[in-house]
Amino acid sequence: MFNKGLSLAIISIVTALHWTIGYAHNRQVVENVGFATPESVEYYAAEDVYLVTNINGNPFEADGNGFISKMSPDGKIIDLKWIDGTDNRINLNAPKGAAINGNILYVADLDEVQLYELPSGKQKASVKIDGSTFLNGITPGNGDFVFVTDSGFKAGFAPSGTDAIYKVFASGKYEIIAKDSNMGHPNGIISHGNEFTVVTFGSSEVYLLDKMGQRRSMPAPPKGALDGLLMLDDGSYLISSWAGSAIYRLSKDGTYTTMADSLDAPADLGYDSKRNRVLVPLFKQNKVVILSP
Repeated sequence: MFNKGLSLAIISIVTALHWTIGYAHNRQVVENVGFATPESVEYYAAEDVYLVTNINGNPFEADGNGFISKMSPDGKIIDLKWIDGTDNRINLNAPKGAAINGNILYVADLDEVQLYELPSGKQKASVKIDGSTFLNGITPGNGDFVFVTDSGFKAGFAPSGTDAIYKVFASGKYEIIAKDSNMGHPNGIISHGNEFTVVTFGSSEVYLLDKMGQRRSMPAPPKGALDGLLMLDDGSYLISSWAGSAIYRLSKDGTYTTMADSLDAPADLGYDSKRNRVLVPLFKQNKVVILSP
């Protein structure tokens, strides 16, 4: 539908009040399992598991203690610290967005993109992006590369002026796609054709950006502080909003509806293509919400 073990999970089943795209009314809340500021959930189809990035502390600090959890679709933790920044073989500080492309897991991490081999989780490379400060959203490209946003923040979420989009290759090379301090603190991103769809955390915009750096505005959602982004097969989008504590659907006709609400600080969205589920890490709550059909 979309283009894009240490303990047992305590799973709460509650009712979602405002769904608009044909989902049933179930959400599972995976909590009290050791998550520490979860920012992204990526579905790894080859093993049928969810990979959860955990900042574990200050999102601006290179403290070497970030980790990635491996969780089963029924909410059980398979390995809380499957990739562990405290391991001297691993480089991982404050991981945010994650994307799988081929047999590599790419993770945005401050001013680096970490590359890990799959299925082993072994470190393949650390790609330092000169001049970046807060690498955040990430999406696969049509090749051996990904695209990564720099949200342009420094300590305390103050503007750093480094807003950008980069193309990062499996080889460890990278290119600047766009760099402009007026990009609105870009966060979620999707690559399609010759352009990108971008949502911004600072200016609360949704826009199309071509590879020449030209922008075309799309309708703004009801509330802002936009983070995660998914694209549906019908060309509509799902967008997570911290200000709205919600996930909005932007239809092709430019109208918004609320898919799910009462989600505190919903971050980078994931999608389970086998079960048609939307995966939502709650940045401030140390929880992952699974929205099921």
